[in-house]
Amino acid sequence: GSPAMEKLKQTIRTVASTQSTVLVYGESGTGKELVARAVHTCSPRATEPFVSINCGAFPETLLESELFGYVKGAFTGANQNKRGLFEVADAGTIFLDEIGEMTLTMQVKLLRVLQERCVRPVGGTDEIAIDVRVIAATNRDLEKQVTDNTFREDLYYRLSVIPVTVPPLRDRREDVALLVNHFLRKYAPAAGKSIARVSAASLASLASYDWPGNVRQLENTIERAVALGTGDELQ
Repeated sequence: GSPAMEKLKQTIRTVASTQSTVLVYGESGTGKELVARAVHTCSPRATEPFVSINCGAFPETLLESELFGYVKGAFTGANQNKRGLFEVADAGTIFLDEIGEMTLTMQVKLLRVLQERCVRPVGGTDEIAIDVRVIAATNRDLEKQVTDNTFREDLYYRLSVIPVTVPPLRDRREDVALLVNHFLRKYAPAAGKSIARVSAASLASLASYDWPGNVRQLENTIERAVALGTGDELQ
């Protein structure tokens, strides 16, 4: 693997042993959730739940009830109590992806949970104590969002106790061949193909490409090439 990835692995091992909140920076498709899972797996919480949510995928009201749960009758359609993800992740780790897309109102509510170490379900009056390690991730420049007043400074400092950056694929081209072979082993048998290797010319051109979509884009490319490929060498 590349020096960048060896350094990242070392960081993950160091960070995992602490209880501190981690903020993972990286472009889209770099594998920020894999980093979060690795931190969880290497931590003393490894046998407890790992729960992941993309904060950018939900409107505010829905995100609130996903994270904190709700009580029966809190809103139309709430016909029973529902545990939020913080409660589900109790004793384990919660991964909050795309934290930069959270609205300011939700940021206040999250800050409160991190400070008080307890959640209040939507429509509820009781506080539920939680013991959760938080890992957040973003592909945005949060410091700039703080300056622009779209991200709360106090929440930013609470989340970025340990900042970890996942390098883009173009900064670690020596990993391309490793990843290509990994994805080939993953997709060829599944597609019933006996493709054993990638041609040297193809590998060279894959390694020289800039991969704006990073590892995810590379994976999709190999999956597609395997689907269309014939013979035992991928061109």
